Amino acid sequence: MASVQEFTKGFHQQNPVFKQALGLCPTLAVTNSVQGGLGMGLAATFVLVCSNLLISSMRNIVPKKIRIPIYIVVIATFVTIVDLVMAGFLPSLHKTLGIFVPLIVVNCMILGRAEAFAGNQKVTLSFIDGLGMGLGFTYALVLLGTIRELLGNGSFFGIPVMSASFEPVLVMILPPGAFLTIGLVMGFLHWLENRKTQK
Repeated sequence: MASVQEFTKGFHQQNPVFKQALGLCPTLAVTNSVQGGLGMGLAATFVLVCSNLLISSMRNIVPKKIRIPIYIVVIATFVTIVDLVMAGFLPSLHKTLGIFVPLIVVNCMILGRAEAFAGNQKVTLSFIDGLGMGLGFTYALVLLGTIRELLGNGSFFGIPVMSASFEPVLVMILPPGAFLTIGLVMGFLHWLENRKTQK
């Protein structure tokens, strides 16, 4: 039961984007399309799971005074792997995500999970935590990307889905649209939560 709670907390209770407001820089930058959101989410999930596993397995041998630099080196290693694999096999996605793939190294969500969870927990729980938080992050990015792409381009994964009479709302695929969308989604989720507690 504890494993299920550790996995599901990343989707709602401790969602990195909607609840903790972490990783907002790539969230706002790459969610103008579903493809960008999905690519960034899966890349961050890979880094989060792998770094959690390694950091958790080393937790008893890492000196407390130098744990942060060690965590950053571990995270940077997995980010480099993701960056090179994406550049080699998915060049168009790599170009779309641009600088935000290498910037996963300094994503506060990744380092925060390493410091707050993986550095203190067993390997199994750290793996489950990394997977749950990573997929929760991916879910948030895909949701925002879907809303922005549908309203801003009238498409989903680049495939037109709206009628010919649909007038795209250009602001939705621009930076102000990112702030507007995330604010409205966070407000809606907060309203839903308040409604449940009142009942």
